[in-house]
Amino acid sequence: MSDFANATEAASLAVRFDQTGQTDKAVECYRTAARLLDRVCSHVPPDKQTELRNKVREYLERATLLQEQKDNAQQAESERAMQQCYFLLQQALDADEADLKDLALQLYTQAVELAVSVKDADPDIKTRIKNVATQALDRAEEIKGIKKMGALSINEPKRPVISPNKAHLQREQSVQLKVVSGKQVYTEEEKEVLRQTSNINNNCFLPFMDVDLSEKFQYAIPFEDRASELKLSSKQEQEFNRWVRPHEVSSDPKMIVGDHVDCFSIKQTVVSDCSFVASLAVSALYERRFNKKIITSIIYPKNKNKDPVYNPFGKYMVKLHLNGVRRKVIIDDRLPYSKHGRLLCSYSSNKNEFWVSMLEKAYMKVMGGYDFPGSNSNIDLHALTGWIPERCAIRSGDPDFNSGALYETIRSRLERGDVLATVATGPLPDDEAERTGLVATHAYAVLDVRLVNGVKLLKLKNPWSHLRWRGNYSELDIAHWTPTLRATLNYDPDSAAQYDNGVFWIDYTSILNFFEVFYLNWNPGLFQYTNCIHQKWDAGNGPVKDAYNIGENPQFTLHVQGKGAVWLLLTRHITQIDDFRDNKEYITLLVYKNQGRRVYYPHDPPPYIDGIRINSPHYLCKIIVGENSCDRYTLVVSQYEKTRSIWYTLRAYATCPFTLEKLEPYPHVKSLRGEWSGRTAGGCENHRLTYPNNPKFVVTVPHSRAPCNVVVELKGPKQYQIGMDARVEALDDPDVTAPFLRESSGPYRSGFIYLELRNLPAGKYILMPSTFYPEQEGPFIMELKSTCPITCEPRN
Repeated sequence: MSDFANATEAASLAVRFDQTGQTDKAVECYRTAARLLDRVCSHVPPDKQTELRNKVREYLERATLLQEQKDNAQQAESERAMQQCYFLLQQALDADEADLKDLALQLYTQAVELAVSVKDADPDIKTRIKNVATQALDRAEEIKGIKKMGALSINEPKRPVISPNKAHLQREQSVQLKVVSGKQVYTEEEKEVLRQTSNINNNCFLPFMDVDLSEKFQYAIPFEDRASELKLSSKQEQEFNRWVRPHEVSSDPKMIVGDHVDCFSIKQTVVSDCSFVASLAVSALYERRFNKKIITSIIYPKNKNKDPVYNPFGKYMVKLHLNGVRRKVIIDDRLPYSKHGRLLCSYSSNKNEFWVSMLEKAYMKVMGGYDFPGSNSNIDLHALTGWIPERCAIRSGDPDFNSGALYETIRSRLERGDVLATVATGPLPDDEAERTGLVATHAYAVLDVRLVNGVKLLKLKNPWSHLRWRGNYSELDIAHWTPTLRATLNYDPDSAAQYDNGVFWIDYTSILNFFEVFYLNWNPGLFQYTNCIHQKWDAGNGPVKDAYNIGENPQFTLHVQGKGAVWLLLTRHITQIDDFRDNKEYITLLVYKNQGRRVYYPHDPPPYIDGIRINSPHYLCKIIVGENSCDRYTLVVSQYEKTRSIWYTLRAYATCPFTLEKLEPYPHVKSLRGEWSGRTAGGCENHRLTYPNNPKFVVTVPHSRAPCNVVVELKGPKQYQIGMDARVEALDDPDVTAPFLRESSGPYRSGFIYLELRNLPAGKYILMPSTFYPEQEGPFIMELKSTCPITCEPRN
């Protein structure tokens, strides 16, 4: 076969190997084809030589390119293996220092095995990997010597399964807060609530426990989370090219660059999570300003300084406050990447830093994907930090709204590190948005609040990192920026105008005119004591509306043992993204000065705090207990137009000791049906001739160790005013004094009344329900709830 024929066959094989990714064979065949064609050139006419030499050059260039790509890939793989060895060694050293010898030995061993497996690295990398392996091997041998008398176990720690019957989950508490009342473990009911609401958007997020601190972060191949390729938003889909890992877009990826995270480097892109990015910004600023880790502390793995570190194996764990407790969220490090060469998620402007993208991915996983509809900073900051959320609406036209007090609270408390703040616009007409530079329904991070010569100013950051306010005290304002003001705030509007980073100053008057709400999240460290209760409210319990009867609503007794502040946070658990998109559940907390006893009528007694029903997952109310204040309160969970079961957490924070307990329903319940009809529709006592004809029921209370308490609830047609009387017919013990001669349910009410009879001795009692007017006919239901078994029969 001629050289030309051989060259043609070699070129054909080269192309085939090239297309199938067999680089070594492709390079060899390209070079063979080039060598053979070069020999052919000397035997062909000059007009054919140019074409052949072009082919020779083409084959050699392709072979050189493939070889360089292979060498670069091998170099990158070796460098990545070196990073993984260093990561394993560092994790091993940290475990060793913490005296976790079994875990340390496992990590040292893995580091050695990985180092041995590295092939074809350049001499420098080989030397560094060898040093790591030597250090790991030496320490592993020392540990084996220490433990040679016992069985060595290097298995990964197992996580206990949380089940309704076998969970040993300790009631959550933080470093700053002390649990003050109740058992230190959850009840079976609470464990079932936490289990049910661990399933969020088709993923399971279990409560975070101490065993999770030993989570495994190293794998033989890069970690992939089965649910990590999150659903993209429509804007992401338009540009999406592929998923990338940090080492593919950064030469030196790190979780954090420098000593602190930087709020100014955070940039939102095409994900509609401005409130989340604003939350990251204010948390990052707090860390830098007060040197306290509230946002970086939730990212794992960590080094011995408790700082999150880049994991070359691609796995991260994030601890988020979700549905009443801290929960564990696992992600891999794959991020959406654009066909134009940029990340399609929020990121740090420092291209080697990835904490912003990883936290966003963890939160988006919980929320069901990058296409989530947005929330607010109260929700987001609480999830990130556990700080107490409070919504402060800006109601400039409301005479009860004290704008000055709100400003001073934010200014003074932000300066002391007591609060994190964001502020959000409402709907804005397009022309007004264009004129002001503000974005409609958009969250802004509050970076600073200053009072300068009587002028109230706020420094805000747009999460987009561009597009700023164009009004008073913006960088475009030449009237208000006096030399004194510039010097006081260390701000040069002329320099700021050169680069739009989304950061601007704005006066408080403009805030009141163009913004809708402040979201404040308070440091739980302001309180010394806390406790919480996790509960379910079944759809069938109680009326749909709370207009007449709240006796069947969940109720709690709060006993404050001292003077101070008590904050109550009601959190409704959310498990579906549709709940964010179209939230129809309106909940609140009502507080009564009722000595901790059950409340039945919504406005009798009048509520001490009549909560506003809102469709946010969080509702906060505050109680100040002074010298002459009540120390026992009844707390009532209330829901507007309840249509389905809800799960919720009631958490109290206090500066003084307290107890928070569920008001359990009476254990014995009897229900009877009756009617007012004809002669028995006798009306109230004002109608003396017909009143005695009303239906009568005989209640028999047996002997018991303790006096019996009975509550009678009467439900009738809402168009009637109804009531009930009770009297003693006979007591079993003639030496016992009757607790009453006659008791009444009080003023007649529409559709529902209750009568509470306490400390009843054994005997017989007569109940008589009635309408206000005679001849008002209709059915009624009488329900008796008691602390001991009783009987109730109609009297003929």
